[in-house]
Amino acid sequence: MLNVALIGFGLSGRYLQAPFFETNPNFNLKTIVSNSQNPKEYFPNVNVAKSLDEVLADDSIDLVSICSPNSTHFEYAKKTLLAGKNVLVEKPFTATIEEAEELIALGKETGKLLTIFQNRRFDSDFMTVKKIIDDGLLGEILNFEAHFNRFKPVLNPKKWKETVSPANGILYDLGAHIIDQAIVLFGSPQSVWGQSFTQREGSEIEDAFDIRLDYGKLKVTLRSSLLVREDSPRYIIHGTKGSFVKYGIDVQEDHLKAGLQPNDAGFGVEPSSQVGILNADMNGLGIRGTVETLTGNWSLLFQNLHDVIVDGKELIIKPEEVLEQIKIIEKVRA
Repeated sequence: MLNVALIGFGLSGRYLQAPFFETNPNFNLKTIVSNSQNPKEYFPNVNVAKSLDEVLADDSIDLVSICSPNSTHFEYAKKTLLAGKNVLVEKPFTATIEEAEELIALGKETGKLLTIFQNRRFDSDFMTVKKIIDDGLLGEILNFEAHFNRFKPVLNPKKWKETVSPANGILYDLGAHIIDQAIVLFGSPQSVWGQSFTQREGSEIEDAFDIRLDYGKLKVTLRSSLLVREDSPRYIIHGTKGSFVKYGIDVQEDHLKAGLQPNDAGFGVEPSSQVGILNADMNGLGIRGTVETLTGNWSLLFQNLHDVIVDGKELIIKPEEVLEQIKIIEKVRA
């Protein structure tokens, strides 16, 4: 059993991570760092600390998950690695290529696990898309389009999220997820074009983007906005054998906010209204029908942390892959 400390108790720490550490018998959620909330109200058995330094002074802590504001990720991850502890960093990994490269080198030097919380690799919709592509149902992929939209016209009450800083803005928030998904599916692009811009009244940060990744014959489009009330398809994929279109988004975050636990029946199961449409040629026949969405399973990410640290298995979310994400973000911002 690995002793875990969470640094921060906002959305990620409280809802997206703590329940998985609590319900997985391979982990003991020992400490949570929070200066504004009382984690014991939700997790009675945890210790509450006031700083990262308190956590690093505890020799029993095996894994530190950094869920603090974006601007702290590089500094906190570096201190944690230097203290000889394994590190999970909430996205964005870092603000710059140089910071990411420094952490990757330090992880190798210390021999400690360093990975990033790219949990949406294990979304129900993305896992379904990946399986359809991997199984060759669409043939050679020619066009891939992904949208990650919200309708949030009112500025975020968390002031740090609306403050101009090197690691803030929608590219580092929602963009970090769908850029990562494109890299998982297709690798690094030959070229990048994109722009990020501001749409909400009074906003100081970028809150929308439009990115094109060129892979030669394959063209990838990634879009996001916080002012989309009637959503478009989340994924649109066209290949030489057919097309796949998927509306709706993974429900794990909503389930966690509603109080469901990762080991509860029905957790991560999308409603039937969100099934995707497949229109393809199969064995000489044209077939059009629905595809049942796979169950979302962020638990896979957490189990992999244990398996890497304890059993030396292969890391699923490699920091080198996320470095490619930061390179794309920097090209778009430039």
